Amino acid sequence: MATAGKVIKCKAAVAWEAGKPLSIEEVEVAPPQAMEVRLKILYTALCHTDVYFWEAKGQTPVFPRIFGHEAGGIVESVGEGVTELSPGDHVLPVFTGECGDCRHCLSEESNLCDLLRINTDRGAMIGDGQTRFTARGGQPVYHFLGTSTFSEYTVVHVGCVAKIHPAAPLDKVCVLSCGISTGFGATVNVAKPPKGCTVAIFGLGAVGLAAMEGARISGASRIIGVDLNPAKFEQAKKFGCTDFVNPKDYDKPVQEVIIEMTNGGVDRSVECTGNAAAMISAFECVHDGWGVAVLVGVAGKDAAFKTHPTNFLNERTLRGTFFGNYKPRTDLPNVVEMYMNKELELEKFITHSVPFSEINTAFDLMLSGESLRCIIRMED
Repeated sequence: MATAGKVIKCKAAVAWEAGKPLSIEEVEVAPPQAMEVRLKILYTALCHTDVYFWEAKGQTPVFPRIFGHEAGGIVESVGEGVTELSPGDHVLPVFTGECGDCRHCLSEESNLCDLLRINTDRGAMIGDGQTRFTARGGQPVYHFLGTSTFSEYTVVHVGCVAKIHPAAPLDKVCVLSCGISTGFGATVNVAKPPKGCTVAIFGLGAVGLAAMEGARISGASRIIGVDLNPAKFEQAKKFGCTDFVNPKDYDKPVQEVIIEMTNGGVDRSVECTGNAAAMISAFECVHDGWGVAVLVGVAGKDAAFKTHPTNFLNERTLRGTFFGNYKPRTDLPNVVEMYMNKELELEKFITHSVPFSEINTAFDLMLSGESLRCIIRMED
């Protein structure tokens, strides 16, 4: 590509301060350094994690910053030492990585790469501690989750880029680079529900519905959706939900309600809220002897999980998962193939689409609870 090795000027949606609308303006994107690639982003989606750190209510604010981490694009150029990717490759940038060399990457059980696991505070590239974005007046603009996909071009560590089939529609499979894979993998890779079993899903946002989709595809006979918003039940039916429970409708703990509904508890549960009370309920509602509960949601820093040890002695299992236990570079291409083979539906997760110029509308839709995933079209 003619731009290789040169600074690229392009449009990016810059967050200058917490909670204020993003500003679309020209930025300069430096060439990739060693073990980095520069990507042309074609489609990106808004995830709740972007909104959470943009609001910056519970963490260290890092601004100005370019958010975005769920996206699909094409490799524009590669830095020194990059051999597994070439210009023109279709890729998904991912907020976590796979260096391929650490103990986690060499383990078949883990996807928690020592070098490239998620770091929400880091605003620069790990190679040299510098940012690749510069805004007006030469001001550095910080990265987010190593991806910063709310820019027409971005620079990402090669270990955080999954090469996918060039025929896969990037406007659909871009949602696999975060939330959908997180929920879907939590069910199929970690909970592993046997065919015909009962499953409870706590939290019916995009991640919870992806977990529900995993239960549906696995052949669960009964899928119980648990949420405080009754309006979500109708939508959840598209993902296999057979029963809906609103904890506010009962004067006893929701785990007791589910145990009564299922004659002793569900076979599997997946928690996608980040609320510690919901996590406890998700664990305590599984059947003794074989029940497995999987925690997906990220709890607050002061949260505590409290349950009686007898719940474990009675052979209930509690598991946690990160990014659905998928290794980004190794496993995501296979999930994309599932979609292409019509084994996995993605269209029903995509409720809205806007041009890049209207990116703030995507935030409004997320904050109002109207959208599951809003696709942002970079070239419109």
